[in-house]
Amino acid sequence: MADTGAAVERLVEVMRRLRAPGGCPWDREQDLRSLRPYLVEETYEVLDEMDRVAAGGPWGPLAEELGDLLFQIVFHAQLATEQGHFSLADVATAIADKLERRHPHVFGQARVEGAEQVLQNWARLKADERKAKTGRAGSVLDGVPSAAPALQRAERLTEKASRIGFDWPDVSGARLKVDEELAELDEAIAAADRDAIEHELGDVLFALANVGRKLNSPPEDALRGTNRRFVSRFHRVEEKLAAAGIAFGEASLEQMDRFWDEAKAEERAGAGALDRAGGGG
Repeated sequence: MADTGAAVERLVEVMRRLRAPGGCPWDREQDLRSLRPYLVEETYEVLDEMDRVAAGGPWGPLAEELGDLLFQIVFHAQLATEQGHFSLADVATAIADKLERRHPHVFGQARVEGAEQVLQNWARLKADERKAKTGRAGSVLDGVPSAAPALQRAERLTEKASRIGFDWPDVSGARLKVDEELAELDEAIAAADRDAIEHELGDVLFALANVGRKLNSPPEDALRGTNRRFVSRFHRVEEKLAAAGIAFGEASLEQMDRFWDEAKAEERAGAGALDRAGGGG
């Protein structure tokens, strides 16, 4: 394993040279606004590799994508350094200080009984920090980015609310809420009320996100997995249509349904073979 400190110092120096006179023209033109899409893109590429690792893929590509994401952080820190605001060292120091401050049960004398109490303490400590900075404790929901994907944000909002006890004791209450919201969506559909349909559909999705949180199955990850399976299966449907000599747009729904079912069966058979090869039974 490479020396972490030396590797990070090398990366900071590479970044400094890219931005310095005589460095890379493209890097020298960038600013906070222009870098935004790259930061988002690199984050999602990390998520893609995490999904592949979770499905049994190699870890190496994940290291490469994490490096690309780290480069974005170093790039932003370099911009701040050039304007005299902060450096990468300040970024690292700030997060290390925060982690020590919010884990008094590890770095101090506090005692906790389980992860739930850790989360409760975290919420209280964050409120104390906000009050020290702004003079008010603010909301427990503060810190959930409004620009985050809506499904992910719904999960995080309910998770933060749960830290102060606003939550069902188990998943059954959250699951019943889904039925309640679905009934209200059905009423809106029956009334053909477009605004009400959007409102109630949002409530259904929010309730489902809460169920996912209660089941420790992040809804954003669950839906991303479903999207990936849909793409894979639909590609197989297209291949089967081509093999059968059926042009796109000319297949009947019954034909496409049959090919879809075949694609699902092939997917399950492939997953079963992978489990057996890996000792999964």
